[in-house]
Amino acid sequence: MHILYAVLWKAGNPQQVDECRFLLDAGWDENFNLNYLRDVRKHVNQIDAVLLTFPDQAHLGALPYLFGKCGLSCAVYATVPVYKMGQMFLYDQYQSRHNTEDFNVFSLDDVDSAFDKIVQLKYNQSVALKGRGQGLTITPLAAGHMIGGTMWKIVKDGEEDILYAPDFNHKKERHLNGCDLEHVARPSLMITDAYNATYAPARRRQRDEQLMTTILQTLRGGGHVLVAIDTAGRMLELAHMLDQLWRNKESGLMAYSLALLNNVSYNVVEFAKSQIEWMSDKLMRSFEGARNNPFQFKHLKLFHSLSEVNRIRGPKVVLASSPDLECGFARELFTQWCTSAKNHVILTARTSVGTLARDLMTNKKKKTLSLQVKQRVRLEGAELEEYQRRELEAKRAKAAALAGDIDSSDESDTDEAPLATDGQVEHDLTLANGKPNPLFFKSSKRQHAVFPHIEERVKYDDYGELIRPGEFAVAEEEVKPEPVKEEAEPADQEMQDLSTVPSKCLAYYRTFTVAAGVTYIDFEGRTDGESLYRILEQLRPRRLVLLRGTDEVVQPLAARFAQVAEKVLIPRAGHPVDATTESHIYQVRLRDSLVSSLTFSKGKDAEVAWLDGVVVMATDQRPSDVTAPTDDAAMETDDAEEAIPTLELLPAEKAPRHSTVFINELRLSDFKQALVRLGIASEFSGGVLWCCNGTVALRRQEQGHITIEGCLSDDFFRIRELLYGQYAIV
Repeated sequence: MHILYAVLWKAGNPQQVDECRFLLDAGWDENFNLNYLRDVRKHVNQIDAVLLTFPDQAHLGALPYLFGKCGLSCAVYATVPVYKMGQMFLYDQYQSRHNTEDFNVFSLDDVDSAFDKIVQLKYNQSVALKGRGQGLTITPLAAGHMIGGTMWKIVKDGEEDILYAPDFNHKKERHLNGCDLEHVARPSLMITDAYNATYAPARRRQRDEQLMTTILQTLRGGGHVLVAIDTAGRMLELAHMLDQLWRNKESGLMAYSLALLNNVSYNVVEFAKSQIEWMSDKLMRSFEGARNNPFQFKHLKLFHSLSEVNRIRGPKVVLASSPDLECGFARELFTQWCTSAKNHVILTARTSVGTLARDLMTNKKKKTLSLQVKQRVRLEGAELEEYQRRELEAKRAKAAALAGDIDSSDESDTDEAPLATDGQVEHDLTLANGKPNPLFFKSSKRQHAVFPHIEERVKYDDYGELIRPGEFAVAEEEVKPEPVKEEAEPADQEMQDLSTVPSKCLAYYRTFTVAAGVTYIDFEGRTDGESLYRILEQLRPRRLVLLRGTDEVVQPLAARFAQVAEKVLIPRAGHPVDATTESHIYQVRLRDSLVSSLTFSKGKDAEVAWLDGVVVMATDQRPSDVTAPTDDAAMETDDAEEAIPTLELLPAEKAPRHSTVFINELRLSDFKQALVRLGIASEFSGGVLWCCNGTVALRRQEQGHITIEGCLSDDFFRIRELLYGQYAIV
């Protein structure tokens, strides 16, 4: 299963680009399982750049952990909506976990520090990398699926290109255009996923009718509808659609309530209002013409707490996060509503195996569930008193330490200079034999101190009042807990943020009888398997890497996709994939002494030299050739670096002789132009270039060589010198 795109791609050029490593997405599973990051943590210090495609947890959920706990510090590239909505995803996920458990995998500060590293880009904005990425250019292309969704195009030296395109959607939706394939030529390597390779989703009209029918039947029956949706991705498509349905008077839905419930619902909608230019052409034309913002909802109400939703009277439809039902308001509402046959639960995405949503989809006949219920409750009674006692002791200790520092400084604040241990006054300059020494900087004799040094401390505040440390000490009496008002309603108590009052987390198992209806309606917005094949048939990549698919699904597809790609690669988790096109490139180490001994000849656009040498492995080197390490750090060498052989220069007596080599492909027409610029008359006749009034002739042989003929004269040797100057001779 593909949760973390832990693909460390190593480019093909061994000189400049081969050391650059990309982390393609930094996703995590729904339960933050550390085993998914085991392989990435080994290479975290080698990652040069992170490319993010979508803002959901499956594509950037591990980013705060990698930056906050694993020491990742490279640049991260993403589009503007992925940056903004990605923060909303992680904020909501953290708060959903923190509301019911002691969540310490990452903090909100880790989220902020990770997103400070993100370089925000626009579509089709090319960025040339530096450092070990010299020669590489990355470009984000529209991918559909979610706002700001990206297909990354990586180009090496303007020639070979790599297309990283997971979870893209070629179809146009209500709020998004399809993926951008116009800027994609035949890629040298394409990395995509096989998640939908054998899946055929329902048509859009059939899907919308099923959703509306389910909602109407449930509401008219007096029940509630829970729609489990993500925080800021596919939620925008569904929220826009439902608000449009509620506006239609003929739908019969205006009598019921429509709510959006997550921890950042207001911020998500505000960000969506300001990102219309990233959405579909239809929405942009509507906004530019009539100034109608599609996310200025009229019927969808925004809520941030469960108590606010519970106050709504009558049947209602609630869009709650998250789609896996593992945490958040969606899980809490499910535990409240699942026991009533009037209610209905709509699942919008296929989540990971083992999640509650996946179990409900696969085991439809299973009506009894044993679920772990987590909740955060206030401390009461003896627990609250013990908590307050510890807090009071900590405050007293801190105040006592502060008062001790102030008292000790007051005692030392006298008008007299402080005395040294021998009874002499402390000084901060030197004195030799009790008298000033003008050459004390050069003297090596024992020296004594001069000039009393007195550090003055402030005893009064800015208003002239004497500072008394005792006034800042904490009172000794015990702080009694405030009594809970009996008239307070449970809903009002729920409104209070439990993070501001002493609380603890409870976890227990409870058996639920699922009487409510459960329906899966596909709102994932991904390209189906048949369309994926057609797109690959159009692009015809030279090499194709298929991710995120089981062997039962991917192996039969490999033979089919081999018809549209020269080579199909199916990687396994934790194993490298060799997708290099230049398969006969090797890397050797050159010594400075060898390079300085070479004689280079300058050609048209390069300098070349002849070298007679022998490749020596590290184990074959002579002891004199190897310099012993000077410290422990030098002894810790990388295994890959030790495997690089060294090119040694052959001694002159052992080097074989070679004939002179002329390097360049010279055309006689170009040489004629060079002669004209120098004022030398030349003309073609019968494929021969005649120079100097027909005294010198230049001919091209079948092998491509150029011969010079003519009488030995000054003109002959001048033409020959000019001809040799067009070559690099080694």
